[in-house]
Amino acid sequence: MTYLKPLLCLALFCLLFSNCGNRKSTDTSADQPENVQLMNAQDAEWEYPFNGKNLDGWKKMGGEATYHVEGDMIVGTTAPVTDTSNTFLATNKFYDNFILEFEVILDQAPGKYHNSGVQIRSNSLPDFYNGLVHGYQVEIDLDTTARSGGIYDEGRRGWVHDLSDNPAAKKAFKLGEWNSFRVVADGPSIRTWVNGIPAADYVDSMTATGFIGLQVHATDSEKPLNVKWRNIRVKPL
Repeated sequence: MTYLKPLLCLALFCLLFSNCGNRKSTDTSADQPENVQLMNAQDAEWEYPFNGKNLDGWKKMGGEATYHVEGDMIVGTTAPVTDTSNTFLATNKFYDNFILEFEVILDQAPGKYHNSGVQIRSNSLPDFYNGLVHGYQVEIDLDTTARSGGIYDEGRRGWVHDLSDNPAAKKAFKLGEWNSFRVVADGPSIRTWVNGIPAADYVDSMTATGFIGLQVHATDSEKPLNVKWRNIRVKPL
């Protein structure tokens, strides 16, 4: 009967191997594909200045335009030009090197001036024209000059990169639709994209840090006009 021993050993080996194969891992990370884990880690690097509920963390500066929350949007509403200057909703937090992304849509107002922008690395200082908001602005423009994505130096030098050398960028902004913007400020380099199309590529070292601000420009329209922003996020570099 000694010939049964090898058979019993073989049967025992097969049983143990089968049980090992049926065990489930307790490592929860194994349940997620590597690309999903990577996406979760990348998303955690973003900050969301707008909490989706109220304007905590923001401060209004400048003119008499108003801001309110509407669903997942921050909505800025114009006031008549005779009553106000440009108005800004600024983050309490300052940012220096970062990636900024947002979406924006503007009311169309034929025959009326309607304009907006997003301030970056901007400031309001008591010793600079009594707190006048100044700094780099990423232009959002309904004007026929089509300079959305260009860089305007608000309160200081005016246009510093008006996209005159970039005809493709001048066609990127879509009237009456949501438009996606991306801004990369890294050291003296400021680059922008509008709906995925490269726009400004500007180098300047005048200001290294400051707040992010949503501008409602003064207008000659007696009817209130809206600017709406959503999906605002910042990734510090």
